Amino acid sequence: MSASVTTPPRPSGPSPDPGRRPGELGLRELGRWTWRQLTSMRTALVLLLLLALAAVPGSVVPQENIDALAASRWKESHSTLAPIYERLGLFSVYETPWFAAIYLLLMISLVGCIVPRTLVYAKALRARPPRAPRNLTRLPDSTTYETDASPEEALAGAREVLKGRRYRVDTSPEDSEDRWVAAERGYLREAGNLLFHLSIIVVLVGFAMGSLLGYKGGVIVLVGNGFSNNLTQYDEFEPGSLFRSDWMEPFAFDVTDFDVEWLTSGPAAGQARKFVSHLSYTEEPGAEPQEYDLRVNHPLTIGNTDVFLIGHGYAPVITIRDGNGDVAWSGPSIFLPTDTSFRSFGVVKASDARPEQIGLQGELYPTFAFEGGKDGIGPYSSFGNAADPLISMTVWRGDLGMDDPGPQSVYVLDTSKAEQVTQADGSMFRLDLRPGEEAELPDGLGTVSFDGLQRWNKIQISQTPGKLVALGGVSLALVGLVGSLYIRPRRVWVRARRTGSGPEARTLVEIAGLDRAGGGDVASELAEVRTGIMGTAPAADDPGTDAGNQKEQSS
Repeated sequence: MSASVTTPPRPSGPSPDPGRRPGELGLRELGRWTWRQLTSMRTALVLLLLLALAAVPGSVVPQENIDALAASRWKESHSTLAPIYERLGLFSVYETPWFAAIYLLLMISLVGCIVPRTLVYAKALRARPPRAPRNLTRLPDSTTYETDASPEEALAGAREVLKGRRYRVDTSPEDSEDRWVAAERGYLREAGNLLFHLSIIVVLVGFAMGSLLGYKGGVIVLVGNGFSNNLTQYDEFEPGSLFRSDWMEPFAFDVTDFDVEWLTSGPAAGQARKFVSHLSYTEEPGAEPQEYDLRVNHPLTIGNTDVFLIGHGYAPVITIRDGNGDVAWSGPSIFLPTDTSFRSFGVVKASDARPEQIGLQGELYPTFAFEGGKDGIGPYSSFGNAADPLISMTVWRGDLGMDDPGPQSVYVLDTSKAEQVTQADGSMFRLDLRPGEEAELPDGLGTVSFDGLQRWNKIQISQTPGKLVALGGVSLALVGLVGSLYIRPRRVWVRARRTGSGPEARTLVEIAGLDRAGGGDVASELAEVRTGIMGTAPAADDPGTDAGNQKEQSS
């Protein structure tokens, strides 16, 4: 006996491309697959994590556009890693192409993920609640009771009660034998989720606006001096890619005075607790001067520009006379604090000194103290206030690189071509001066005097057009988060049908509910719904129960 094999007919339609291998994607299919992967929520979360990780080096590694001195000193201390970090752009993280690529991919991913979900949600808002399941008592939370009211009266009461509890209500067709009421609420929970994700886009757009259209600059102003808002006055200036200099507002200010309160006791003794910079400013040339007390986190706002006080320090007034007796340098030199007691580092460059250029490099101790001995910590500043100031500096002679092409930091002394000044016996020569003292340099190089001490303020000036957009995005995120956490989507169904016949006929009312978020107390919700329905449709008389003739089943 032989068996016959029937070959199934081949499906009709165009034959596959004979030049394509099984499973191989064409250009169109590959584009669709790539787009689906990029716009998935998983990819958006991964990109958000990558953006957070990419911002870490900007907080750990000194950024050149924020603190050029710290970046230079870091490079000097890490000569092996510095070239690698420079190639990776870690000294200016937020300006690197790879950071911008992550930023843009995240924007595309979020837009591609949220827009389709928004369209789906818009349809769901108009959708009717799902019809009642065939057997309501099989749901995790359900209850039943019997009443003398007709099914129409029970369902009418159910509609009234559920609408009063802010449910969207739908009913079975009038000609249907299965009579039920379906209700649903909590539609705005998904709106909260979408609003939260939309807020991320808004925040990113706000930051992008600030980066493209705004600017941020910094300047150190000596107390008693002033500043005019133009490019030549800034020590540091970071404009946006689309920023134009004619957008800068023509204000000017003078730092007339500066007040500091110092902590004198406790573990933080010697630190500045509060400092105030007193400004006299004009919003435009010829305007009436106004006064403002500039404090930390209390910026002065002029038009669209914010002026912040972000730091302060000391500027020793130093005079250098060269070997010919001429003044090669005289004036205050900005020293930057290196600790909370305002121990500060600075340099002085006398490029006009003759016969050789003279450079000073060292530290200022506002309140000088010294702990020697085997385990001593050496010189330090015991207090931030200038109670007993002293400068301790080494001296360099020769070519300080002042004539080399390219920009140079005023806080870094180039000693690669210079020679350190030593004493006659070859030991290191160091200047240790208090205000009013003068020292003679070896080999007839000249003299150095410490004439006094001035204060300076570090002022940050910024224009961020997208800050209100970013603030609005953060507010939307909070609203969306609250909605997604506290709005509970629930569904309730009520079915009513006659049971029995003749005088013994009753209406059986079945009520069931489902908490789509999980963890909610659905049983109490159903109990309140049942009580409301029974209040609108009286139950059968039964002296044995408080609520009439009812039979209840709950789980």
